[in-house]
Amino acid sequence: MEPIDVARTPKLGFGLMRLPKKGATIDIDQTSAMVDAFLDAGFTYFDTAYVYPGSEKAMAKALVKRHPRESYTVATKLFATAVPTAKLAKGELAKSLAKANLDYVDYYLLHSIMEANYKKYERFGLWDFVAEKKREGVIRHIGFSYHSGPKLLDELLATHPEVEFVQLQINYADWENPAVQSRENWEVARAHGKPVVIMEPVKGGRLANPPASVGDLFRSVRPDASAASWALRFASSLDGILTVLSGMSTLEQVQDNIHTFKDMGPLSAEERRVIADAMTFMGYSNQIPCTACGYCLQGCPREIPIPEVFKVLNDLQAGASTDECRAKLREATEGRGTPSECIACGRCEAICPQHIEIIENLKRAVALEA
Repeated sequence: MEPIDVARTPKLGFGLMRLPKKGATIDIDQTSAMVDAFLDAGFTYFDTAYVYPGSEKAMAKALVKRHPRESYTVATKLFATAVPTAKLAKGELAKSLAKANLDYVDYYLLHSIMEANYKKYERFGLWDFVAEKKREGVIRHIGFSYHSGPKLLDELLATHPEVEFVQLQINYADWENPAVQSRENWEVARAHGKPVVIMEPVKGGRLANPPASVGDLFRSVRPDASAASWALRFASSLDGILTVLSGMSTLEQVQDNIHTFKDMGPLSAEERRVIADAMTFMGYSNQIPCTACGYCLQGCPREIPIPEVFKVLNDLQAGASTDECRAKLREATEGRGTPSECIACGRCEAICPQHIEIIENLKRAVALEA
């Protein structure tokens, strides 16, 4: 198997976590148009996961059944955290291939490894499992996505030199964030010579609509550039990047990202200073750092829509009226669990990649139920 060629891989990757919906299901027609635009522009990397609801099947319809296999690459993931046995965990690969209508996957990742779960991946023998499947040709390249600090990352890469790439959360807001440690994790991956796939470069969309002070700062230098383009350019300017994932939900987002990457040059000295100032502004943000990944929803016994509740709280923090936020909370929780129904079981916090104190923040939202 040929090694990963960072230089030949286009630097924009299509994240399939936040696909457009038609009612409760993924809009295949719109997704197909987005896929076509992405491929027509010369980009090839598609990222999905076993636990992204409907994503692998949507990819089969919008991409795999409509385009030659050699025209794209696919990454998907094995998520062991929420399953009780090694057999179930190992069975995810075959199910992913079936749902995606694929014979092999180009990039296969052990999903969302962190302090709270890494021993389970060891105990289930999943490192050996993916290595075996690579030898069989079912997997072309093996890696893992990661949500903890540099010490454990260094240990994992030293223990598993067979790993070919690492997926890390990197964006300018989290570059020096002690809860994420983007810079230090990137430095560890580079020290081990591992290419990096960047996830959350726009922080779940939050950096597409940053605080007004940051948006004004960006516009003062490049009036016609979107805030999202600044975040993507920062991420892609780093050394050793395989691709930068963007979880796109509309054709307009695809087109804006294509424009950013097609015309992208290196960041100028002035632009680097502007991003450094933006980092400072974001460092003082009191908002909940939720990226709406939805992992916290798995296993919540009260089915509380936690990401939507946190969006309401962040809107309140940003200056929205209490009455407006009460109405938004009622809409978000209609027919579902409410913050006051939280039983503090802790399942959500054990699985949260951002390490958010979910239970305490839900308590804050109870006041909006009145």
